[in-house]
Amino acid sequence: MTTHDLAQRLADHVQTVLGTGPFPPPVGWTHMGAVICDASFQAQRRYESTIRPRLLQLQTAWPDAVTVRGFQARLATEDLAVAMNFKSPRRVATAHAITNLLAAHGVDTRDDLRAWLDHQDSRAALRTVKGVGPKSVDYIGNLVGRSQVAVDVHLHRFAAEAGLPGFSYAQLRALYEEAATVLGHDYAGLEHAVWRFKSQAT
Repeated sequence: MTTHDLAQRLADHVQTVLGTGPFPPPVGWTHMGAVICDASFQAQRRYESTIRPRLLQLQTAWPDAVTVRGFQARLATEDLAVAMNFKSPRRVATAHAITNLLAAHGVDTRDDLRAWLDHQDSRAALRTVKGVGPKSVDYIGNLVGRSQVAVDVHLHRFAAEAGLPGFSYAQLRALYEEAATVLGHDYAGLEHAVWRFKSQAT
């Protein structure tokens, strides 16, 4: 079976389960503190009930953290675990490391990060942060308005239900991208539709 045949199988499953759309892409954030914390804290947590309310509160409490430099200044004097009401030293450390990396590369705003991620060496630099894998890199892109497929456990399960188990991250991302093209959907819009469907079902 060719890659196109596999993508068509996935596309058929999308239409059967989710219909024809439209599937709007996620809006993301303009507040860089929220972008960094979303990427650092969301894994394996219920997003709508646990993460999103904390990010909205962070934006209100730290309005100056709209830029990476502003967020970095806050981190130097305040406790992110307290600000996020989230006790996870590992995730706090990831947020600090992403912040320092972006600042070191001159990335300060949403637009800066969106453009910086055009380059493979930038994506590779993000991967050097402990806790940041390929899914996190793609997810960060979507948080700043890029159109990417961030393959998480929900997208893996959806693909398995379509008869496509056992694919690597890169292979499955490519299949979702081709399925989106076949169906005429935005990459991130299709990914978000699948994620919302599966995350509510579990």
